[in-house]
Amino acid sequence: MHVDALWTRVHLATLDGAGYGIVEDAAIAVRAGRIAWLGARADLPQALRAAQTHDGKGCWLTPGLIDCHTHLVWAGSRAGEFEQRLQGATYAQIAAAGGGIRATVRATRAASADALVAQSERRLRALLAEGVTTVEIKSGYGLDLATETRLLQVARRLGEGHPLHVCTTFLGAHTLPGEYEGRADAYVDALCDWLPQLHARGLVDAVDAYCEALAFSAEQTGRVFDAAQRLGLPVKLHADQLSDLGGAALAARYRALSADHLEYSNEDGVRALAASGTVAVLLPGAYYLLRETRRPPVELLRRHGVPIAIATDCNPGTSPCTSPLLIANMACTLFGLTPLEALAGLTRHAARALGLDADRGRLAPGLRADFALWDIGHPVELVYMLGGRPCVGRVVDGIPFSA
Repeated sequence: MHVDALWTRVHLATLDGAGYGIVEDAAIAVRAGRIAWLGARADLPQALRAAQTHDGKGCWLTPGLIDCHTHLVWAGSRAGEFEQRLQGATYAQIAAAGGGIRATVRATRAASADALVAQSERRLRALLAEGVTTVEIKSGYGLDLATETRLLQVARRLGEGHPLHVCTTFLGAHTLPGEYEGRADAYVDALCDWLPQLHARGLVDAVDAYCEALAFSAEQTGRVFDAAQRLGLPVKLHADQLSDLGGAALAARYRALSADHLEYSNEDGVRALAASGTVAVLLPGAYYLLRETRRPPVELLRRHGVPIAIATDCNPGTSPCTSPLLIANMACTLFGLTPLEALAGLTRHAARALGLDADRGRLAPGLRADFALWDIGHPVELVYMLGGRPCVGRVVDGIPFSA
């Protein structure tokens, strides 16, 4: 067997099954960007020949991390809103006063594509340093066709200029722009007109919406999703973050890839997610920064067998976080996930939340050779440490890169 590269003297956590999938003193072989073989080093096929061999020096090797929910591209800062919330203002009050998403929209509309790339690269590099090999990037800070197009183009540029995979999501239904005040249905009509144009330019991998009292109703969200499905695009939903508007059930009705947030989801909604195969994406960064008290229904999700992913939700207003490892710790300490659930939530279930679970998120022969190497003693340390940077290398499509 001839392969392009072989990593030896590593310990594997394959995340391919019910547990960590630990294989100590292991090796992993790559051919044509895919995993060709993995297992105990003692079981290496004698006929295996590698063009390159890498000494893992006793590191642990996991699937590359997948950040399946981010708003990575924006301009401006909303640090002042953080201070306002500490002084008692609510998210809704800040939004009503012209802050919130609309504040970021104003700054982002004024920014050039090059300026957006420069600002976003800093955030992206932080994700790369923590072992991320796939990231989802949403639009939603333009809310007009020109700026939404620019945001999606910037996301594509980030994927072309850095060693990782970028999935783009159109989130035009993020909030109502000021020029459409009082005309939400007209804005939804506009979104449904923009979507085929964006799709024709190859800028959209999925479509998202924010179904909430301060954003869009279930009926309006459904119209956006209908337009997406006419184009064959998968959907996902910001659901039940601040109230129970039946978002989980709505996501399930459209067989959404994921329903995200879910703090106020009820058991009927969770049952619907289970029946539709929709992934629950939990976002503890926003929960933490907004000082929420209503936790997502983790026990219901477990009981009904709903896959649980986690993500940074990197955004300027409610989760300015670029550390998936910190998010993993938060998911355990704030939401009660186990370390194994948190790591699965950043790998195999995150892949499923992007519709990519047949391709990545686990270590198994035939899957994409995207993985991360860690200077740790056991995989649980990835969740245990606060502020550590244990990633010592990443491999994307079989090509090694430094962390």
